[in-house]
Amino acid sequence: MSPTPSHSASRLLILITAGFGLALGAQAASHDDEHASGAHGAASSQEEPKVIAKDSLKQKMAAGKAAAKAEKSDPKAEPTSVSMAELRDLIDQKIAEVRAKQAAAPAVKVVNKSPKPRAVAMSGQVKQSMAAYGAAAVPGLPAGHDLHWEYTGTAGPQSWGQLKPEFKTCSSGTRQSPIDIRDGIKVQLEPIQFDYRPTPFRVIDNGHTVQVNLDPGNNITVSGRRYELVQFHFHRPSEERINGRQYDMVAHLVHKDAQGRLAVVAVLLDQGKEHPMVQLVWNSLPLEKEIEQASPVMLDMNLMLPEQRQYYTYMGSLTTPPCTEGVLWLVLKQPATLSPYQLSVFSRLYANNARPVQSASGRMIKEGQ
Repeated sequence: MSPTPSHSASRLLILITAGFGLALGAQAASHDDEHASGAHGAASSQEEPKVIAKDSLKQKMAAGKAAAKAEKSDPKAEPTSVSMAELRDLIDQKIAEVRAKQAAAPAVKVVNKSPKPRAVAMSGQVKQSMAAYGAAAVPGLPAGHDLHWEYTGTAGPQSWGQLKPEFKTCSSGTRQSPIDIRDGIKVQLEPIQFDYRPTPFRVIDNGHTVQVNLDPGNNITVSGRRYELVQFHFHRPSEERINGRQYDMVAHLVHKDAQGRLAVVAVLLDQGKEHPMVQLVWNSLPLEKEIEQASPVMLDMNLMLPEQRQYYTYMGSLTTPPCTEGVLWLVLKQPATLSPYQLSVFSRLYANNARPVQSASGRMIKEGQ
């Protein structure tokens, strides 16, 4: 291991001190020899001491060289005296070594590293969505956002089609619901055959609405096709408009046939008398979201329907993501009623959970007589 610059400086100081000591020692030895030979003749007393001093200096210089060699092999060895010429050579050699080391020292490069972004765990579905549309597809949504659709804000109806690939129809579809029902063709429509009976039911607040799930056994038949009632839920205000008019609420009764095709009966709701069936649903509201609460009583869906059952019909879509099209809509013309208090109960949970009306896009609308 090479000595450090501070160590080298210490060694040079010792060598310099030793050099000066050597010169002084030589002078002192010559002076002592002259006094020791004072009784001899003048000629012999001047030459003989010089020879002795010269021989002594040669011996010390030889010893200094040997010590320097020994010091190189053993850095811990004590320094010895050397000549001034050798001392200068050593000093020049050490200075050259230090300069060579300083020149060879690598430059230090300072790199300003930004902190690595924190990894966000995402589900495979979210990763697929982000890859397809990019985090910037919906302004205001950060990377790794849950991409949960809402009725307001950055994940509201205007962005549904961009949140996930399976929601694409919400923005690209041509037969979307709801619509403002107007200018319908007045015809004699086949009556909807309701086959409803008392059924066990369960209530859940799914984060978007209050939904009622029913056991099998309730059906409708329309245009010769039979559909089974699966669930119904509420929107405030009504999503459908009739000639521009919007109602206080609407109940959507969702039916499905054996092939998976959907038919939705829409029951418009206005303030008025208390609705007995709506009250049964409110009685069974769960205390927490996403918890399904079973009711101890049966539910008769016939109580949900108004007395007059003429309807409008058109082909549309689901009004919530994924906005699937090919849905048969049956909108009852006569609204049912619910009390102001019943309306306020739902308003506490969802003040507005209605999708804006969509373009009719020249679709045929039929109005029953």
